[in-house]
Amino acid sequence: MAADGPILVFLGPTLRLAEAEKILDAVYLQPAAQGDFLLAAHAFRPSAMVLIDGQFQDRPAVRHKEILWAMAQGIVVIGAASMGALRAAELDAFGMIGVGLIYRWYRRFSLGPLSDAAPDDAIAVLSGPPELGFLPLTDALVDLQRTFFALSRSGVILPSERDRLTTIARDLNFRERSLAAVFRAAGRAPDRSGELRAQIIGQKRRDALDALRKAPVLLAQHRQAHRADGWIATNTFLRDLEAGGIDSNLVNTYKLKP
Repeated sequence: MAADGPILVFLGPTLRLAEAEKILDAVYLQPAAQGDFLLAAHAFRPSAMVLIDGQFQDRPAVRHKEILWAMAQGIVVIGAASMGALRAAELDAFGMIGVGLIYRWYRRFSLGPLSDAAPDDAIAVLSGPPELGFLPLTDALVDLQRTFFALSRSGVILPSERDRLTTIARDLNFRERSLAAVFRAAGRAPDRSGELRAQIIGQKRRDALDALRKAPVLLAQHRQAHRADGWIATNTFLRDLEAGGIDSNLVNTYKLKP
């Protein structure tokens, strides 16, 4: 870790880059996949990494072992909103810092009963290409669930409708999941989803903004804390890196770089 190194943010469809840059002065990178933490650490020698979005279709998802490696180098790692919330909940006991409601939801229900369990794809969306800034093309389940509960509390829909819409949304593949698709499957008038579009709750966006606002303070608080000491590279981890075209020697040479 460089004591005065930059904060890196892995960002994609959850939040527009222009909006993020207004909140936090950082180096913004594409959604993280396997090997990206390792490569970014060597390229930028950061003081902290904020994981918001991650890749998991065309490339393997960022590995838990890789995040632990970053923390072992003294890099503060923060997760929120999307893949970051999921990984932070999974690695909370090892020192990864989670921010936001979605992180707390995953941490609470990941081992809960099936009816309460937080599915991994609750934060997944289909997005456009990098050239279009990973523009989201579908809605995340977590945003839809929050929206249906809010509409129920305000009396716009009945509790029974809320439950039915939520079940339909959970059953849809994330590549097809949207407010309009849920309403079509429920037999509701298509223009009804258009009316309610403005009321959708973007919880992922909220959590991402929260993480960016808190990142400097969290960095100051945790700079010397929660180091993942005793990190050991497994043969499987090294083989996976090499299979992805990444030099596994980078794992052991980070601290030797000037």
